[in-house]
Amino acid sequence: MTPVIQIRPTDVVIFSVALYIVRALIRGRKKGYTTPLNGPPTKSIVFGLSRYLNSVDDPGKVMEDWAGEYGSVYKIPTVLGGTKVVICDPRAIRDFYSKETFTYVGTPIAKTFIARVFGRGLLWSEGESHKRQRKALTPAFSNAAIRRLTSVFYDSAYKLKIHWDNELLNHPDGLIIDVQNWMNHISLDSIGIAGFSHDFGSLDGKPSAIVDAFESIGSSKPSPVGTVIFLLSFVFPFLNSLPTERSRMLMSLKRSMREIADVLLERSRQAREEGGAEDKSIIGLLIKAESAGGELHMTEEEVLAQWALIELAKQPEKQERLRKELLSVSGGADPTWDQLMGLDYPYLDAVVHETLRMHPPLGETARVATEDDILPLSAPFTTADGQVVNSIAVTKGTTVSAPIRCINRAEAIWGPRAKEFIPERWLNFSEDDKDKADTEKEANSKIDWMRTEEKAKLWGEDGIPPTVREVQGHKHLLTFSDGPRTVTAPETHPPQ
Repeated sequence: MTPVIQIRPTDVVIFSVALYIVRALIRGRKKGYTTPLNGPPTKSIVFGLSRYLNSVDDPGKVMEDWAGEYGSVYKIPTVLGGTKVVICDPRAIRDFYSKETFTYVGTPIAKTFIARVFGRGLLWSEGESHKRQRKALTPAFSNAAIRRLTSVFYDSAYKLKIHWDNELLNHPDGLIIDVQNWMNHISLDSIGIAGFSHDFGSLDGKPSAIVDAFESIGSSKPSPVGTVIFLLSFVFPFLNSLPTERSRMLMSLKRSMREIADVLLERSRQAREEGGAEDKSIIGLLIKAESAGGELHMTEEEVLAQWALIELAKQPEKQERLRKELLSVSGGADPTWDQLMGLDYPYLDAVVHETLRMHPPLGETARVATEDDILPLSAPFTTADGQVVNSIAVTKGTTVSAPIRCINRAEAIWGPRAKEFIPERWLNFSEDDKDKADTEKEANSKIDWMRTEEKAKLWGEDGIPPTVREVQGHKHLLTFSDGPRTVTAPETHPPQ
């Protein structure tokens, strides 16, 4: 019988501290200069502020408070004496994103995690390799391609609407619906059909190993040992390979995706060999890239329509305004692609943008500098040694973070009502509206910049343009224009 080795949190800590000593000696030999920055004091010799940020309900609010106290650029202590530079300055953030995948690349833990779960494909690659793979996917996300896929997004959304209508008919007094769970299903089915010509059938309750794996991961809570391993893996990425409960779930998800991907690839490959028309879908491009010796892989993308429904349920007047716009423009008919991309639905567009502002897919973007760099600032900044500068120096190897959730809800940018869901802030107001939206009036001059930054953050390493994400959100919301009114259930606790 094979002996079972039990790993205790203290064992992991002792082993990691020993490695840290070696790491500190190596780091001591490295030369470089980073602008001296202020920052909050550490709360733990071992974990710095990492465990604290991992435990608070709203890390974005904490980081915003620190920006107010220590400046628009500051440093925070991380695991085992490490340091992370946090940038909240608009100009520095723009420069940071413009150099992503070249000057600033994924952190070691992120690359290890992605390689282990999704493979060394588009999400994992950097620099020219990443640029080449994104170029290979471009035809699948062109305007013409997305135009052809609009019916798929409509079909999935209508299928969900029919399910909800039937449920409400059976419950005339009202019904509590798990919006998040349903929206996860609609996203999976839409992406499966549109990108891979495969219907997962999750909306119809069809058993799926991928759906089960996603739900297990989403509902699981990390154990104390798992939390310690996760935090220490920011310094020692190989700790991600330890057999924790969460890592076993992720491996189960990887196996499920691999099994389905093998079937889809083989089916598309056979169609290609039989002389069918050129397939410009995602799966077709994967086959093409594979035959050309590429490294292209794609993963599922989940949209945030559930957050829009949750926010609209909490504010019935905004929900009603959106319904009136949808019905008045199209009369209940499905809008065309040109209408969606034009100015026919300004409030729908505002709702989608405000949802993405309030609930970004990622809380922050953390990257490591591959070379010494200078980040310009939008306003003079006082360093820790009292110098006033207009830019900050970043040394090669420094971890730099753009706290997306913090920036998206910062009162310095969006005004005193920054943390409220107000789609009107994205619109141009008449004189009658301005007195009702003081936040929007203050932030209006910065909206154009934020639209650009939202596009940059949404066009992530997966190679999917922001237009695709917005169109999915538009389609899913459109189908509820003539459906039942939604409200939040008693004691509702939306996921963070």
